Amino acid sequence: METSANSEAIEAWNTVLFDKFCRFRHLVTTGLGIHGDAVLARHPPHPGMRVLDIGCGFGDTTLVIAQRVGRQGQAVGVDAAPRFIEAATHEAAETGAQNAQFMVKDVQSDPLGGPYDQAFSRFGTMFFASPVAALRNVRRALAPGAKLAIVVWRRREDNPWLYLAEQRVRTLVPEPEQHTEPTCGPGPFSMAGADTVSDILRGAGYADITLERSDADICIGQSLEEAVEFAMALGPAGEIMRLAGVEAEKHKPEVIAALREVFSVYARPDGIIAPSSTWIVSARAP
Repeated sequence: METSANSEAIEAWNTVLFDKFCRFRHLVTTGLGIHGDAVLARHPPHPGMRVLDIGCGFGDTTLVIAQRVGRQGQAVGVDAAPRFIEAATHEAAETGAQNAQFMVKDVQSDPLGGPYDQAFSRFGTMFFASPVAALRNVRRALAPGAKLAIVVWRRREDNPWLYLAEQRVRTLVPEPEQHTEPTCGPGPFSMAGADTVSDILRGAGYADITLERSDADICIGQSLEEAVEFAMALGPAGEIMRLAGVEAEKHKPEVIAALREVFSVYARPDGIIAPSSTWIVSARAP
């Protein structure tokens, strides 16, 4: 794949973030996966459709879509990180899913094939250097009239388990002026604003744009200790810790204590269950 504006983000997703996603995969695909399920419930793929899964990660959503579209349809998962695609391809082969295909693609710049009858994404569209260019590229791969259906995080304040953790860590860990670690791109809240998302999609050439708020309680840890570890590894708080490096390690005891306090209010008998809020976004390719 050629060097692109997303090269740094791709490096992050293919190395340190891949390893962390593997460690907390059960939370990412089950806890956060509730929001992907909500998209598929509202905008279900139909038998015989050809569907593009943008930023497919481990490919779990691609396999669900493959089941929905049946043998006459096809689910194509794309991700810029080769290690995710390698894992997804291996697991699809183990399940015997013959109508699921996976490709390493920088969605912003690489040809995506098609034409597709629908495009889907669970939190896979917030990290592009240019989301307009990326979603325009997706539109080009869609058949006329095809639907785009994605889910993105709403405001930080409406996702307090992420926002409060970030605030507390930021007060404890000094952010470095310079670092050598790759970053993941614009970040999970880059499409949190309804006007921002609408402008991006209009700029990318879509019509009939709708945004629907979707709230759900999600599991962010099977125990308080796991919720703290999850926050220190991934998300805005985890990014601060990672980029601070040695300085973050110096403050780790205080960070752990602060995050335990933040997450203790969400403790239930079945785990640490926190409120979360997303936009389910749909649009049509003219």
